[in-house]
Amino acid sequence: MPPSPRRWAILAVGVLAQTGACAFVYGVPFLVPTLRDELGLSLAEAGTYVAAPTVGLLLTLIAWGAAADRFGERRVMALGLGLTTVSVGAVALATPGSPAAVLGLLAVGGAAAASVFAANGRMIMGWFPRTERGLAMGIRQTSQPLGVALAGLVLPGLAQRTGAFPALVVPAAVCLVAAVLVVVVVRDPARPPRTAEGAVGTPYRSPVLWRVHAASAMLVVPQFAFSAFGTEYLVRQQGWGVAGAGAFVAVVQIAGAVSRIGSGVWSDRVGSRLRPMRQLAVGAVLVLLVFALGDAVAPWLAVVALAVGGIVTVADNGLAFTAVAEIAGSAWSGRALGIQNTGQNVASSLTPVALGALVGVTGYAVGFAVAAVAPLLAVGLTPVRDEQEPSW
Repeated sequence: MPPSPRRWAILAVGVLAQTGACAFVYGVPFLVPTLRDELGLSLAEAGTYVAAPTVGLLLTLIAWGAAADRFGERRVMALGLGLTTVSVGAVALATPGSPAAVLGLLAVGGAAAASVFAANGRMIMGWFPRTERGLAMGIRQTSQPLGVALAGLVLPGLAQRTGAFPALVVPAAVCLVAAVLVVVVVRDPARPPRTAEGAVGTPYRSPVLWRVHAASAMLVVPQFAFSAFGTEYLVRQQGWGVAGAGAFVAVVQIAGAVSRIGSGVWSDRVGSRLRPMRQLAVGAVLVLLVFALGDAVAPWLAVVALAVGGIVTVADNGLAFTAVAEIAGSAWSGRALGIQNTGQNVASSLTPVALGALVGVTGYAVGFAVAAVAPLLAVGLTPVRDEQEPSW
């Protein structure tokens, strides 16, 4: 039976849902300047507001994935998006006076938004045949840069006019629209009979999934090395203006989003997710070392490496998620994607702190050369030889 044309509408709704969730979870940092002016917060105190949605997200990803495995993607995403709309809308439209109440609502919003992160990938995997999954998941992975771009373009200016918390009405509105579209458009993909699903044992008895999780966590390090420090490096070390550095990084981010789609198509054509993932890990090692060399002896080379690195180091993201879902199988893919998301978010939280401390002591050249150890480990961890034909 040929695949249903409905899959493209479902993919579009999935991208919108994840874009809205990302605009909230990763958009709060854009409110920090206005928050500090309005509430007289220190940078550390403002950081608690930034961290609250992420904490909620990390605590519930696996649970939402298990719910998607058990009850289906449509219910999970509609419920989660609805809860996100209510909690974020409460902050935006009726901001409580107590900081603890605001932080609690932001954490609840992040916990609810985790439903999309956990269930969306499973839904898309179920609707697309294996020959199109790389492309579909690559498109889905553009949701994060799209969400961050939406937040960056809208929230700072809106916050200056309306106040920091009222600006959150934008991601709340996107989540509300997405929730309605999930109910109207989305249908759960076909899955094996529940008796067959119940007979499937955990895929975590084998080390293959653990190795993919570990490899993709290591590949977060070069990604955030370039994204977290690119603008700062161009301004402080290269003498660029803030606007020019920001435009440079924005263009690289757009190119990186396109590279996620390209790597997905690549994996569809070669019939493997893990071979391209390992080759991109090698590319990440090389580009980090080239940046380190450029910082030490040739500043122009460091700028070139920033541009190339911002593209190469994000291209593997969709491959890892596709591989995890295919290896886990239909019965376990929601939980496996929840674990995958949890590991990546932990790594993305730790990388800027650890690498920033290292660069502060040793400089960029040494810091980025040391960071190259992480993708080098990913080269060895990626279980290319153990990749098998997926069961669904």
